[in-house]
Amino acid sequence: MRPDAVRQVLDTELTAARARRGGAAPRVLDVGGGSGVLAVPLAAQGCAVTVVEPSPNALATLHRRAKEAGVADRITAVQGDSDALDQLVKPASADLVLAHGLLEVVDDPAATVAGMAGAVAPGGVLSVLVANRFATVLHRAISGKLHDARRLLDHETGALGVSGESLLRRFDTEGLRELLAGAGLTVELVQGQSVVADLVPGAVLESSPGAQEALAELELAAAVIPPLRDIATKLHAIARG
Repeated sequence: MRPDAVRQVLDTELTAARARRGGAAPRVLDVGGGSGVLAVPLAAQGCAVTVVEPSPNALATLHRRAKEAGVADRITAVQGDSDALDQLVKPASADLVLAHGLLEVVDDPAATVAGMAGAVAPGGVLSVLVANRFATVLHRAISGKLHDARRLLDHETGALGVSGESLLRRFDTEGLRELLAGAGLTVELVQGQSVVADLVPGAVLESSPGAQEALAELELAAAVIPPLRDIATKLHAIARG
């Protein structure tokens, strides 16, 4: 399959950062980067990546993966929480700040976004990827979990609000825009990731020639078209200081 919409946007930003820096390695800050799912491939592309992550176990896995990939010298691991970001990294030091799967679980999203905004270098961007509350409602309803779907729809933060819920909140397009704008950022793009992919039966993709490619093309086209974007499994935003 072709690269998804999120990856295409990030690649464009990294190319622009490299140009601004006269060909030097783009500086990436991955907040809550865990075991390096994003950091290791970015380092393999030639980026200098700093990962801020509270879990020592995740950082140990990151170190092992980076070493195996031969990019350990391009990754700096910092153990710490996102709410102390201003004490962990230099201000205005990153061309690309990543917060993918982070804002759903932090205690204070506004404070976390403000801290990340302060880390963005001139010309750089913040990339945020979050769970979409309306997509979760739709998916729960389709799977027959109608009571869960109604609770998710009614809850003010888009969470089930019950014991065992792994996420503290989910977002919708407008709520995500407001959160980023509240930190003084200019939201340049909101797009969807997995707009229809999670709804297409696997049997269709396996049995229909060219289905994978057709789905990839559909995803790229639908990513920025509301209301399709607004029911994507995840919402991706690019914001600039």
